[in-house]
Amino acid sequence: MDRRTFIQKTVMGTAALTGSFYVPSFARERKIKVGLIGAGWYGMVISEAALKVGGLEIIGVCDVDSEHLRNSADKLEELQGNRPKTFKYYTDLLDMDGLEAVFIASPPQWHALQFMAACDKGLHIFCEKPLAYDPMEGLAMIRAAENAGVLVQVGFQRRQSAAFRHAKRYIAEGNAGHIHQVVAQIHYRANPGDNTIQDPPASLDWDEWCGPAPKLPYRPSIAHFNWRLEKEYGNGHLVDWGIHHIDIVRQIMDLGIPAEVQATGGLRYLKDRITTPDTLNAVMNFESVPLVWQHRMWGAGDPNPDFNNGIFFHGDKASIFVSDTRFKVMPTPGSDTSDADLTLHTEGGMQENHMADFLNAVKYEDPGKITCTVQDSFASTTAVQLAMIAYETGTIVKWDDQQKTVRDNPEAAALLKREYRDGWVHPG
Repeated sequence: MDRRTFIQKTVMGTAALTGSFYVPSFARERKIKVGLIGAGWYGMVISEAALKVGGLEIIGVCDVDSEHLRNSADKLEELQGNRPKTFKYYTDLLDMDGLEAVFIASPPQWHALQFMAACDKGLHIFCEKPLAYDPMEGLAMIRAAENAGVLVQVGFQRRQSAAFRHAKRYIAEGNAGHIHQVVAQIHYRANPGDNTIQDPPASLDWDEWCGPAPKLPYRPSIAHFNWRLEKEYGNGHLVDWGIHHIDIVRQIMDLGIPAEVQATGGLRYLKDRITTPDTLNAVMNFESVPLVWQHRMWGAGDPNPDFNNGIFFHGDKASIFVSDTRFKVMPTPGSDTSDADLTLHTEGGMQENHMADFLNAVKYEDPGKITCTVQDSFASTTAVQLAMIAYETGTIVKWDDQQKTVRDNPEAAALLKREYRDGWVHPG
């Protein structure tokens, strides 16, 4: 057996032993009663992952698009044998008898209000990322969860990746030397869809979909799925996709919230089609290491397409590139670090394992089984929000973690809390 094959087999075995796996016996025991809030694409992704794990029944679904609602109920009935009750409003779903937990998969402008309403009902919560639309919502959500004593798991599934877990061990053991810089990036060609102002589909209550966020004229490029690149709803590629990389860097390097953030970029190619930067460079200065974020949503991406989506950890002994399934070492000339280029697949799947941790925590009433708490997810979410505030203001943003505010920058501090539409009350 050659050295590389030995390393691959060893790492795969280690990943299998340390992975968080779902428990097949779940299906034979009492099932946790769950409600789904937001039954679009990703709501069904996490619901189907949960049903693969077993040990639950989705008894209720709500969505403000009646077509999403019908299609999801049909699919869930097919998967679990029982048809969930359907609701337009999440408040009606939360009133269901016997409900024990909820999955929140609505767009970010809705997370805070739905999360806090679930806390008021004493329900355990699996909430998709980002935790909140703005930092003041996030702080209110932390308080609500702590006061209610509920279990919360936030959807940073890459914490389950065998490749990223191996990277954490590799770095902790000093194999790459001291890490002096981290660079995270996702380059891709965006296709935001039809930008023509038009009437929303008959199935969609657009006013209710916008909720506390500004109600913009409907167009497909800012609605279902595409909201990610609209400033008022998803707040851009870094907040939507890049947040996964920022979170896993924080987890690997044991980082908090960056003390200082600056960002530059703009709309170079997709002007008048999206409202968040298609080109962005941000520097997040954590206490122990700077993290550089970069994306381009046009052009050829990285000169080496193998590196379009992933994270570089630059140490004095080696640089490491890590993605969901790939771990590559690039030794510094003259160092004693060995070369490796490994493909590592997570046993059971990242989605299933992340959901299994949540369901195990609920089943055994064990907070120790949670792998991404509301407090930790606040740090990752705030990091990317501060970067967007730095971009919007063109200023350096300094975070005071004791006071949970921005220091010496009133313009940036004002963006920590978004004003809600008339009729809605911000919880922060």
